[in-house]
Amino acid sequence: MTRLTLTCALLTFSITPALAGSFASSASSAAGGTSASSKTTTPDDKLVLQARDDAASFVASDGRIRGAQLEAAMLHLRERNAGAQRASDMELAQAILAL
Repeated sequence: MTRLTLTCALLTFSITPALAGSFASSASSAAGGTSASSKTTTPDDKLVLQARDDAASFVASDGRIRGAQLEAAMLHLRERNAGAQRASDMELAQAILAL
């Protein structure tokens, strides 16, 4: 299961940020570890993963710092997932951090 799919699943099922971290951790463990164990990474995964620093800044600043990579990742997720369309920017940023 790719990280992008996990993000979409988090958003689709509206898991709270506190549970999102534990879900991502357990899903990572069930899949055999971290992304280093996965031989394939799609460009979509990279787009979302590269936004993690921007997502951290966004969350830490309570939404005042909006980086270009985070904006691109949120747009990408919203174009491809109905759950992401309903999620707030803060919820998306927290889901990206939970990966």
